Amino acid sequence: MTSTDVTTSMFERIGGSATIDALVDRFYDRMDALPEAKIIRAMHADDLGLIRDVLKRYLTEWTGGPRLYTPEKGHPRLRQRHIGFAIGDAERDAWMLCMRGAMEETVTDTAARLELDKAISGLADWMRNRQ
Repeated sequence: MTSTDVTTSMFERIGGSATIDALVDRFYDRMDALPEAKIIRAMHADDLGLIRDVLKRYLTEWTGGPRLYTPEKGHPRLRQRHIGFAIGDAERDAWMLCMRGAMEETVTDTAARLELDKAISGLADWMRNRQ
């Protein structure tokens, strides 16, 4: 690699803050609307405003954008933060159903969407804490 090579972050590839915001909004809209998502919707507060903001900040940083999550929340420790929730295959699949639909609606770059799906799928699978 030469000094002129530049790596473009996933954050930039998908369209930055506007896309992250739309992605998270569509994700939670789908969670509210899809009967298949009731299992994970029940894990959340009635008002999703705060968690929408947290996920937007997390995904912004996780995809290579500005550090918006760790300065306020510290290390993500996702499994530790979610240990109080029973997350098995059904919960993972419901979460991914919402996320995949949201990505299809908001991430127009097909190659970037497929890469993001692969990364998020791995993360969702890693979050399982029961069979």
